[in-house]
Amino acid sequence: MPQPPETDKQLDFHQEQQRLEQVVEDILAEARKQGASGAEVGISLESGLNASVRQGELETVEFNRDQGFGITLYYGQRKGSASTSDSSKQAIVDTVAAASNIARYTSEDPCSGLADKECMARDLPDLDLFHPWNVEVDEAVAIALQCEESGFSASEKITNSEGASISSHQSCRVYGNSQGFIGSSLASRSSLSCVLIAGENEQMQRDYWYSVSRDAQGLESPEMVGAKAAQRTEQRLDPRTLKTAKIPVLFAAEIAGGLLSHLLGAISGSSLYRQSSFLLDALNKPLFPDFINIFETPRLIRGMGSAAFDNDGLPTIDKHFVREGVLCSYLLGVYSARKLGMTSTANAGGVHNLRISDGGYDSAGLLQLMRNGVLVTELMGQGVNLVTGDYSRGASGFWVENGVIQYPVSGITIAGNLKEMFANIVAVGNDVDRRGNIQSGSILVEGMTVGGE
Repeated sequence: MPQPPETDKQLDFHQEQQRLEQVVEDILAEARKQGASGAEVGISLESGLNASVRQGELETVEFNRDQGFGITLYYGQRKGSASTSDSSKQAIVDTVAAASNIARYTSEDPCSGLADKECMARDLPDLDLFHPWNVEVDEAVAIALQCEESGFSASEKITNSEGASISSHQSCRVYGNSQGFIGSSLASRSSLSCVLIAGENEQMQRDYWYSVSRDAQGLESPEMVGAKAAQRTEQRLDPRTLKTAKIPVLFAAEIAGGLLSHLLGAISGSSLYRQSSFLLDALNKPLFPDFINIFETPRLIRGMGSAAFDNDGLPTIDKHFVREGVLCSYLLGVYSARKLGMTSTANAGGVHNLRISDGGYDSAGLLQLMRNGVLVTELMGQGVNLVTGDYSRGASGFWVENGVIQYPVSGITIAGNLKEMFANIVAVGNDVDRRGNIQSGSILVEGMTVGGE
């Protein structure tokens, strides 16, 4: 059985955190030495194990250890960036010189530069994100095999497998700039997944399930992950298509977060200052029904997207993007805020632990509320235009009649416009999928065009 390289076995992330903070200080000192008026450094270190099995046999074991340094220098309002994976003294000198040479030949940008010193994060809290799982290879493989076997045992209709996988990863992130800020965080992530196939020949269907957690103790059991994968796969057998109609669509919780991702893309600073968003000039205007609130809690303990500071070094804060249906904030870093003549929302690098409020409906309650329509459990294709808001994607799921699932459907297309879809949300469920950074319950949207036969 493969074993991890000795260097990975001995990696102490707490020691690495201190070392990398010192490297940031060294890089900033070298930037000052080479005449930069400002500088910022981002460092990431990752280490982990991935093991996968298929049909009861070991397929792959991978160990990874990656380190990267991103260096950005400012000469007034001219900017240059360079990167390296080498932390030696000479590599630092050479990489800073490379960024310096680039900056000297770029055009001035009145919006470039670091955030103001007084805005930098201070007194960073411990968000309890680091729970390393030092699982041995033999144990990891045994868990993956158990997961896959549970899937096969759950139903005689499961005829094949694309495998079960397990992973354990740790990371260290350090950011510092010449405004006196250096911040760092350690994080871990463990996951277990299984992908199964049911049926034979032309009637085969595929589905999956996975579990993810900061702490391996929070993972669903291998038996549960395998059984859920089998159940979801078996339910997809013998699908039908539908006649084209305008009907309600219920986006299952595991894919509903995608609708929120489209919202974030449209309200991000880069889309707005490039005039490439369907939500230009939408700030402080109704966008959703008044029962909808969309907000982030960046400093949630053990949250999958938690962070105490953003990529500009600003302190993250709880905030609403949508309050009682009204779009009340854009998604801005320092640069995009300057381009728009606004103030940063401390979202350089993205959002942290986004949630949408729910109306108290469970899964069964949402089906009853919809009565007749489509429950969508999978989306395909990239048919989303954030400039116009037009939305058209391939889908599969289940036909629902009188609030009860009748049969699986596939080969359909769901279409609409995101602005209308947001306004036509009827309900959000309390069946929240908590496995990612963007968390949502199932979302019921009325009046979508579903294309089939």
